[in-house]
Amino acid sequence: MKIHSTEEIKENCIIVAISTKKEDDISRKIDETPRLATTAGLNVVKCFYQVIKDFNKATVLGKGKLEEIGQFIEECDEVIDVAIVDYALSGSQIKNLTNAWGVKVVDRVGLIIDIFAKGAQSREARLQVKLAQDKYILPRLSEIAGTSGRFGGAGVGMRGPGETKLELNKRILEKEIESLKKQIEKIKEQRLISRRERNKSGLPKIAIVGYTNAGKSSLLNALTKENIYADDKYFATLDTTSRKLYLGENRFAILTDTVGFISDLPHQLVDAFSSTLEEATDADLILHVVDLSLDKVTDKEIEYVTNMKVTNELLDSLGATKNRLTVFNKSDKLSKPVELKENEILISTKTKRGIDALLAKIADNLFE
Repeated sequence: MKIHSTEEIKENCIIVAISTKKEDDISRKIDETPRLATTAGLNVVKCFYQVIKDFNKATVLGKGKLEEIGQFIEECDEVIDVAIVDYALSGSQIKNLTNAWGVKVVDRVGLIIDIFAKGAQSREARLQVKLAQDKYILPRLSEIAGTSGRFGGAGVGMRGPGETKLELNKRILEKEIESLKKQIEKIKEQRLISRRERNKSGLPKIAIVGYTNAGKSSLLNALTKENIYADDKYFATLDTTSRKLYLGENRFAILTDTVGFISDLPHQLVDAFSSTLEEATDADLILHVVDLSLDKVTDKEIEYVTNMKVTNELLDSLGATKNRLTVFNKSDKLSKPVELKENEILISTKTKRGIDALLAKIADNLFE
């Protein structure tokens, strides 16, 4: 009798981090992209990086770096299945890099969408991811379709709700995009009705936001004593979750967890998840969760400070309230003291440190 393992076989990948602007932080890319790749179920074999001065329209990378990576792939003891390029590539660039290296090429946008596809559970999340995939594939259809057949239809960049779309022609894809938009619009209307019902209750609304993997779902669990799924990885949860929060003295609020943010969030995902992100724009108070353990100093500043800026910029672009509490999480991993400002608080969802103080601060903010 043959025994077949059900364990998913990980694809081996290389990371290619690219910086095309002086203000880009290449060391941040080198740190973050492997985490994204690991979340996507990839085994990272090696990281390459290049600061580009003379932009190559055909391959983005310079000739020397292109050949260096190609030689590594050819001579590597492990079989390289995919190259993750931390850059938004056009269809022709993906095709050219695929031809040069002989492996599947996935850019940053495709990688993040793939992670969302892997994690989508509810009907709403699956529809939103499917729409993002279709919008991403449409302008790249001919080039991606030409390369995907060489590497099969499985693995990173090829799975999830949109895994069969490479076989569709442009007209069918455009029709499906319109259909998806209509379905999401109906869900958006249902969400609006639910929001109006919550508004009738007169309860204030709180949205938990933050960079992905900062501990948003864990905070919701700690505050409400729930057991919502949470995991130590990027984009562990994609669906919004709302719970009633007791704030003492017969006072309550509606607490909602939202999808995580990330730098250079693909606009396809911002558009597709607009109804989800509206929870943040409609809130009376925002709890901005920050992973304090990310205290590595990059070329510019401390990593968690950069993450805070990314989140605040996206919140500002959405028109979210300025009434925000910064919740510094993972204080149990704190390596040195942090000086707190008026609207900042230190907690640990793991040890429950600061949770009572946070509840008191929320109540003061909403009711006094």
